[in-house]
Amino acid sequence: MDAPESLEALQARHRKEQRDLVARLTQKKKSATKKTRKGINDECDRLEQELKERQAQELATLTGENLEESPGNEGEPEEQDDGRVNGLKEAVEGLSISSPERDGTAHPAAQANGPKKKPNRTKARLARRAAEQEALATQAADEAANLPDLREQERARMKEYLGKHGLQEKEIRADGHCLYSAVADQMEMTGLDVKPRILPKINVEDGVPAYKIVRHAAAGFIEQNPDDFVPFMEEPLEQYLKKIRETGEWGGHMELIALAKTYGVQINVLHGDGRVDKIEPEGANSGEGPEEIWLGYYKHNFGLGEHYNSLRKTP
Repeated sequence: MDAPESLEALQARHRKEQRDLVARLTQKKKSATKKTRKGINDECDRLEQELKERQAQELATLTGENLEESPGNEGEPEEQDDGRVNGLKEAVEGLSISSPERDGTAHPAAQANGPKKKPNRTKARLARRAAEQEALATQAADEAANLPDLREQERARMKEYLGKHGLQEKEIRADGHCLYSAVADQMEMTGLDVKPRILPKINVEDGVPAYKIVRHAAAGFIEQNPDDFVPFMEEPLEQYLKKIRETGEWGGHMELIALAKTYGVQINVLHGDGRVDKIEPEGANSGEGPEEIWLGYYKHNFGLGEHYNSLRKTP
């Protein structure tokens, strides 16, 4: 005959039965459909109640208690020297079986045996990338704060050299036409005619803006002397000329050469480091020297990049 089960062994078996039942109920409810959910919930309630009643009866039998006369969860049992009644009361009160769907808290065994929620790798990767970008932005801002202010340095140096040459700055709008607008302003200030020797292919009497006439003057000279300019172009001549005449494409050194020659003037370009580029017209060495016009070249001072201003003589 088997030895009677001790209270500790009985409680351990009851806990295992509770864990097993929780796992079974969890699986049943997960597999339920909309149509079968009510029936499965009722079955789960029945199984929970049956287990609770059976385990309570087994505890009562072991301790010699009558559950009908002295329910474990209504009145307080009389004290006994061996302490078994207190153990029965605590064990019966612990028979409540919670379902994770019912109270939102899974039994420890169900948590251990059930599927674990996987970490969201996409969110983690995006968060890590955002943190890296923020760190790079902070580093770039710190580096920029420690860099010298090139704009202010260039403006300070230019102001110094303007004083040495007796010039003052006439600011030209930074719109892509600055070189041509600055030349037009210089021609007007020196009393020279903005009409070039090679007449542009537009009617200059129809209220055309001065910078537009200067653009056509540069394009006309390049078109008449292609051998002097085509080797330095990165695109076909016609396409290059169209950009000069019809767009806001910036002008550069080739256009300055064309304008110096077609207008017969010497164009002096003052840089922020004090250097002066002198672009002379054809036949500059014969007879009296050519008229001079002055432009200021800025590399850092304007948002669009390279820029030209008109430099007028100080009164």
